[in-house]
Amino acid sequence: MDWQKGENSDNVEEGSDGGGGGGGFRPGGVHLGVGGLLILVVLSLIFKRDLITPFLGGDSGVAHQTSGQAQPTQAVSCQNPASEQISFACHIMGSTEKTWGDYFASMGKTYVDPRLHLFQGQVATACGAASTAVGPFYCPGDRKVYLDLGFFQELQDRFHASGDFARAYVIAHEVGHHVQNLLGVFDKVRQLQQQGYPMDGADGLSVRQELQADCFAGVWANRTQQRLDWLKPGDVESALNAASAVGDDTLQKETRGSVMPDTFTHGTSAQRVKWFKTGMASGDINSCNTFAGEP
Repeated sequence: MDWQKGENSDNVEEGSDGGGGGGGFRPGGVHLGVGGLLILVVLSLIFKRDLITPFLGGDSGVAHQTSGQAQPTQAVSCQNPASEQISFACHIMGSTEKTWGDYFASMGKTYVDPRLHLFQGQVATACGAASTAVGPFYCPGDRKVYLDLGFFQELQDRFHASGDFARAYVIAHEVGHHVQNLLGVFDKVRQLQQQGYPMDGADGLSVRQELQADCFAGVWANRTQQRLDWLKPGDVESALNAASAVGDDTLQKETRGSVMPDTFTHGTSAQRVKWFKTGMASGDINSCNTFAGEP
């Protein structure tokens, strides 16, 4: 993947909260992303306990404001980055801004860029405090994607989801949640939940919301490839491998030895691959209606 072709972002910042900070992390507080699931698998294997099911038992995906106190941040120089990983994150983030900015403009809408916040250890967000163990996530409360760059090494070493495009997929998925936020999907999910629709389970709102973010990541992949022609042989497969690695069924088999569809929050491996491929094949968000029919 020639990721250097991507536009540089002006919306990258860094800062960590060395103390506990904030009101404390809770499952519904921040939007647990693909990276968070992988980290929970690692912890489950280390401690020989299923940490995934109880962690995701809440209403993951719907924003809740907590008393988290924002920590000092500083802008990252994407023109003169301190490391190749920061440069990579800047270029991928910049590509999402250009792609979604153009797409929203074609719909007569204005795309508001999210910010990418790089941290180590712990971080305080508008959705509460979180730690590196959560993995990459999106907080609707402050419209930021949070990422500990060390996660990418974990992605490669423990889950064999290597490759630049696999890493790009992780960021694009979280930005997909920001797109949902701008389009009012989060509000719609909250309304449906209040009407009694279940969040968890194979047919739940959380699964449908996550699969749509996968589809939006595919839309980004399609349109960015058309503009930059930056993918190489094997890149798409690496992203599909990453999507497959974070399916609920795959993760539960790793930690529990069995699959419990009633506790699904993100969709099966096959579903995640299917919806990423759907978005990538069409390049059209209208193909991403995961809330209609079977997810």
